[in-house]
Amino acid sequence: MSARPVIGIVCCSRSVGHEIAQAVIDRYLAAAIVHADCAALLIPARPDLMSAREVVGRLDGLLLTGSPSNVAPARYGDEGAGAGPFDPGRDAMSIALVEAMIGRARPVFGICRGFQELNVAFGGTLARDLGEPGRPLPHHATDDVSFDAMFAHEHEVALTEGGVLAGALGRDMLRVNSVHFQGIGTLGAGLAIEATAPDGVIEAVSAHPNGASVLGVQWHPEWQTDRDAASKEFFGLFGRALRGEPVHAKRDEDRETVA
Repeated sequence: MSARPVIGIVCCSRSVGHEIAQAVIDRYLAAAIVHADCAALLIPARPDLMSAREVVGRLDGLLLTGSPSNVAPARYGDEGAGAGPFDPGRDAMSIALVEAMIGRARPVFGICRGFQELNVAFGGTLARDLGEPGRPLPHHATDDVSFDAMFAHEHEVALTEGGVLAGALGRDMLRVNSVHFQGIGTLGAGLAIEATAPDGVIEAVSAHPNGASVLGVQWHPEWQTDRDAASKEFFGLFGRALRGEPVHAKRDEDRETVA
Protein backbone atom coordinates (compact mmCIF):
# COMPACT_ATOMS: atom_id res chain seq x y z
CA MET A 1 0.00 0.00 0.00
CA SER A 2 1.36 3.40 -0.96
CA ALA A 3 1.83 5.97 1.78
CA ARG A 4 -0.86 8.58 2.22
CA PRO A 5 -0.01 12.22 1.49
CA VAL A 6 1.13 14.27 4.47
CA ILE A 7 -0.33 17.69 5.26
CA GLY A 8 0.88 20.38 7.57
CA ILE A 9 -1.57 22.03 9.97
CA VAL A 10 -0.48 25.30 11.52
CA CYS A 11 -0.82 25.48 15.30
CA CYS A 12 -2.14 28.35 17.39
CA SER A 13 -0.37 29.67 20.47
CA ARG A 14 -2.80 29.04 23.34
CA SER A 15 -2.65 29.56 27.08
CA VAL A 16 -2.80 26.33 29.07
CA GLY A 17 -2.64 27.13 32.75
CA HIS A 18 0.37 29.36 33.25
CA GLU A 19 2.10 28.35 30.01
CA ILE A 20 1.74 28.65 26.24
CA ALA A 21 1.00 25.55 24.18
CA GLN A 22 1.10 24.93 20.45
CA ALA A 23 -2.35 23.53 19.71
CA VAL A 24 -4.77 22.49 16.97
CA ILE A 25 -8.43 21.80 17.75
CA ASP A 26 -9.03 18.09 17.19
CA ARG A 27 -12.01 18.42 14.84
CA TYR A 28 -9.83 20.03 12.13
CA LEU A 29 -7.28 17.27 12.41
CA ALA A 30 -9.82 14.45 12.36
CA ALA A 31 -11.88 15.84 9.46
CA ALA A 32 -8.82 16.29 7.29
CA ILE A 33 -7.26 12.91 8.06
CA VAL A 34 -10.51 10.98 7.55
CA HIS A 35 -12.08 12.79 4.61
CA ALA A 36 -8.94 13.83 2.72
CA ASP A 37 -7.41 10.43 3.50
CA CYS A 38 -4.05 11.80 4.58
CA ALA A 39 -1.60 11.91 7.47
CA ALA A 40 -0.87 15.17 9.29
CA LEU A 41 1.97 16.98 11.01
CA LEU A 42 1.47 19.95 13.33
CA ILE A 43 3.59 23.01 12.58
CA PRO A 44 4.40 25.25 15.55
CA ALA A 45 3.57 28.94 15.25
CA ARG A 46 7.13 29.74 16.26
CA PRO A 47 8.83 31.55 13.36
CA ASP A 48 11.44 32.70 15.88
CA LEU A 49 12.61 29.08 16.23
CA MET A 50 12.06 27.64 12.76
CA SER A 51 11.27 28.73 9.22
CA ALA A 52 8.54 27.65 6.86
CA ARG A 53 11.10 26.62 4.25
CA GLU A 54 12.60 24.08 6.65
CA VAL A 55 9.43 22.01 6.63
CA VAL A 56 7.65 22.52 3.29
CA GLY A 57 9.77 19.88 1.56
CA ARG A 58 8.19 17.31 3.87
CA LEU A 59 4.61 18.34 3.14
CA ASP A 60 2.20 17.46 0.34
CA GLY A 61 -0.30 20.16 1.35
CA LEU A 62 -1.20 22.76 3.95
CA LEU A 63 -4.37 23.30 6.00
CA LEU A 64 -4.96 26.66 7.68
CA THR A 65 -7.57 26.26 10.41
CA GLY A 66 -9.94 28.56 12.23
CA SER A 67 -8.95 30.10 15.56
CA PRO A 68 -10.26 32.49 18.24
CA SER A 69 -7.42 34.84 17.31
CA ASN A 70 -7.54 37.45 14.55
CA VAL A 71 -4.95 38.37 11.94
CA ALA A 72 -3.17 41.52 13.12
CA PRO A 73 -4.34 44.59 11.13
CA ALA A 74 -0.74 45.61 10.41
CA ARG A 75 -0.46 42.47 8.28
CA TYR A 76 -2.84 44.01 5.72
CA GLY A 77 -1.73 47.61 6.01
CA ASP A 78 -4.30 48.82 8.54
CA GLU A 79 -2.88 51.04 11.26
CA GLY A 80 -5.98 50.60 13.48
CA ALA A 81 -5.62 48.61 16.66
CA GLY A 82 -8.30 46.05 15.79
CA ALA A 83 -9.88 43.57 18.16
CA GLY A 84 -7.82 40.73 19.58
CA PRO A 85 -6.81 38.29 20.66
CA PHE A 86 -3.88 38.19 18.25
CA ASP A 87 -1.34 35.47 17.49
CA PRO A 88 1.60 37.11 15.71
CA GLY A 89 3.55 33.86 15.50
CA ARG A 90 0.71 32.19 13.65
CA ASP A 91 0.34 35.20 11.33
CA ALA A 92 3.99 35.03 10.34
CA MET A 93 4.21 31.24 10.03
CA SER A 94 0.95 30.86 8.07
CA ILE A 95 1.74 33.53 5.51
CA ALA A 96 5.30 32.23 5.06
CA LEU A 97 3.97 28.70 4.60
CA VAL A 98 1.41 29.82 2.02
CA GLU A 99 4.13 31.48 -0.02
CA ALA A 100 6.50 28.51 0.29
CA MET A 101 3.86 25.90 -0.55
CA ILE A 102 2.65 27.80 -3.60
CA GLY A 103 6.27 28.07 -4.69
CA ARG A 104 6.34 24.27 -4.69
CA ALA A 105 2.94 23.99 -6.42
CA ARG A 106 1.39 22.27 -3.40
CA PRO A 107 -2.28 22.68 -2.39
CA VAL A 108 -3.29 25.10 0.35
CA PHE A 109 -6.79 24.98 1.88
CA GLY A 110 -8.11 27.40 4.48
CA ILE A 111 -11.02 27.55 6.94
CA CYS A 112 -12.33 30.70 8.70
CA ARG A 113 -9.15 32.38 10.02
CA GLY A 114 -7.26 30.34 7.44
CA PHE A 115 -9.52 31.73 4.71
CA GLN A 116 -8.72 35.23 5.95
CA GLU A 117 -4.99 34.43 6.07
CA LEU A 118 -5.14 33.37 2.44
CA ASN A 119 -6.69 36.68 1.45
CA VAL A 120 -4.00 38.60 3.36
CA ALA A 121 -1.25 36.44 1.84
CA PHE A 122 -2.58 37.41 -1.62
CA GLY A 123 -2.46 41.11 -0.73
CA GLY A 124 -6.07 41.61 0.36
CA THR A 125 -7.55 43.28 3.43
CA LEU A 126 -10.03 42.25 6.11
CA ALA A 127 -13.32 43.74 7.30
CA ARG A 128 -13.65 43.62 11.08
CA ASP A 129 -17.34 44.29 11.73
CA LEU A 130 -19.20 41.32 10.25
CA GLY A 131 -20.46 39.94 13.54
CA GLU A 132 -22.14 43.10 14.77
CA PRO A 133 -25.76 42.44 15.84
CA GLY A 134 -27.09 45.52 14.02
CA ARG A 135 -26.09 44.25 10.58
CA PRO A 136 -28.89 43.11 8.24
CA LEU A 137 -27.10 39.75 8.20
CA PRO A 138 -24.97 39.21 11.33
CA HIS A 139 -22.24 36.67 10.61
CA HIS A 140 -21.94 35.49 14.20
CA ALA A 141 -24.50 34.42 16.79
CA THR A 142 -25.12 36.59 19.83
CA ASP A 143 -22.89 36.15 22.87
CA ASP A 144 -25.61 34.56 25.01
CA VAL A 145 -25.96 31.30 23.04
CA SER A 146 -24.34 27.94 23.78
CA PHE A 147 -21.31 26.64 21.90
CA ASP A 148 -23.40 24.29 19.77
CA ALA A 149 -25.93 27.04 19.06
CA MET A 150 -23.11 29.29 17.91
CA PHE A 151 -22.35 26.79 15.15
CA ALA A 152 -26.05 26.42 14.41
CA HIS A 153 -26.11 30.08 13.29
CA GLU A 154 -26.46 29.70 9.51
CA HIS A 155 -27.22 31.45 6.25
CA GLU A 156 -27.17 30.57 2.57
CA VAL A 157 -24.34 31.29 0.16
CA ALA A 158 -24.53 31.55 -3.62
CA LEU A 159 -21.90 29.44 -5.36
CA THR A 160 -20.18 31.00 -8.36
CA GLU A 161 -21.18 29.39 -11.65
CA GLY A 162 -18.24 27.50 -13.11
CA GLY A 163 -16.35 27.64 -9.81
CA VAL A 164 -14.62 24.81 -7.99
CA LEU A 165 -17.32 24.43 -5.34
CA ALA A 166 -20.27 24.70 -7.74
CA GLY A 167 -18.68 22.11 -9.99
CA ALA A 168 -17.82 19.75 -7.16
CA LEU A 169 -21.20 19.98 -5.44
CA GLY A 170 -23.36 20.21 -8.55
CA ARG A 171 -25.48 23.04 -7.16
CA ASP A 172 -25.62 26.82 -7.02
CA MET A 173 -26.66 27.39 -3.38
CA LEU A 174 -25.42 26.06 -0.08
CA ARG A 175 -26.45 26.56 3.54
CA VAL A 176 -23.44 27.07 5.81
CA ASN A 177 -22.70 27.84 9.44
CA SER A 178 -21.54 31.39 10.15
CA VAL A 179 -19.13 31.82 13.07
CA HIS A 180 -16.95 34.80 12.24
CA PHE A 181 -16.59 38.41 13.30
CA GLN A 182 -14.18 39.30 10.48
CA GLY A 183 -13.98 38.51 6.78
CA ILE A 184 -12.67 39.73 3.47
CA GLY A 185 -12.59 43.47 2.91
CA THR A 186 -10.65 43.90 -0.33
CA LEU A 187 -10.15 40.69 -2.31
CA GLY A 188 -6.54 39.61 -2.73
CA ALA A 189 -5.00 39.78 -6.20
CA GLY A 190 -5.39 36.55 -8.14
CA LEU A 191 -8.17 35.12 -5.98
CA ALA A 192 -11.47 34.14 -7.60
CA ILE A 193 -14.74 34.39 -5.69
CA GLU A 194 -16.30 30.97 -5.08
CA ALA A 195 -19.26 31.95 -2.91
CA THR A 196 -21.01 35.03 -1.52
CA ALA A 197 -23.48 35.61 1.31
CA PRO A 198 -26.83 37.37 0.66
CA ASP A 199 -25.28 40.66 1.87
CA GLY A 200 -22.46 40.40 -0.65
CA VAL A 201 -19.76 39.27 1.80
CA ILE A 202 -17.28 36.92 0.12
CA GLU A 203 -17.55 33.46 1.69
CA ALA A 204 -15.15 31.33 -0.40
CA VAL A 205 -12.22 31.89 -2.76
CA SER A 206 -9.94 29.86 -5.00
CA ALA A 207 -6.78 30.30 -7.04
CA HIS A 208 -4.27 28.23 -8.97
CA PRO A 209 -0.98 30.16 -8.78
CA ASN A 210 2.03 28.26 -10.09
CA GLY A 211 -0.26 25.25 -10.53
CA ALA A 212 -1.08 25.06 -6.81
CA SER A 213 -4.69 24.44 -5.81
CA VAL A 214 -5.81 27.09 -3.32
CA LEU A 215 -9.29 26.96 -1.78
CA GLY A 216 -10.61 28.78 1.26
CA VAL A 217 -14.03 28.96 2.92
CA GLN A 218 -15.25 31.31 5.63
CA TRP A 219 -17.53 28.69 7.18
CA HIS A 220 -16.56 25.57 9.19
CA PRO A 221 -16.78 22.35 7.14
CA GLU A 222 -14.93 20.52 9.93
CA TRP A 223 -17.92 21.04 12.27
CA GLN A 224 -19.97 17.81 12.35
CA THR A 225 -18.53 16.82 8.97
CA ASP A 226 -20.03 13.33 9.09
CA ARG A 227 -23.53 14.84 8.95
CA ASP A 228 -22.98 17.02 5.90
CA ALA A 229 -22.03 15.79 2.43
CA ALA A 230 -20.94 19.25 1.27
CA SER A 231 -18.50 19.51 4.18
CA LYS A 232 -17.10 16.08 3.38
CA GLU A 233 -16.61 17.20 -0.20
CA PHE A 234 -14.48 20.18 0.90
CA PHE A 235 -12.01 17.73 2.41
CA GLY A 236 -12.52 15.35 -0.49
CA LEU A 237 -11.35 18.13 -2.81
CA PHE A 238 -8.33 18.58 -0.57
CA GLY A 239 -7.56 14.88 -0.82
CA ARG A 240 -7.78 15.00 -4.62
CA ALA A 241 -5.51 18.04 -4.77
CA LEU A 242 -2.98 16.29 -2.52
CA ARG A 243 -2.82 13.49 -5.07
CA GLY A 244 -2.38 15.82 -8.01
CA GLU A 245 -5.92 15.31 -9.30
CA PRO A 246 -7.96 18.20 -10.77
CA VAL A 247 -10.35 19.89 -8.37
CA HIS A 248 -12.31 21.96 -10.88
CA ALA A 249 -15.26 19.57 -10.96
CA LYS A 250 -16.38 16.41 -9.24
CA ARG A 251 -16.00 13.25 -11.29
CA ASP A 252 -19.33 11.84 -12.47
CA GLU A 253 -18.73 8.43 -10.87
CA ASP A 254 -18.21 10.12 -7.50
CA ARG A 255 -21.13 12.53 -7.67
CA GLU A 256 -23.78 12.26 -4.98
CA THR A 257 -26.80 14.26 -3.96
CA VAL A 258 -25.82 16.92 -1.44
CA ALA A 259 -28.55 17.62 1.09
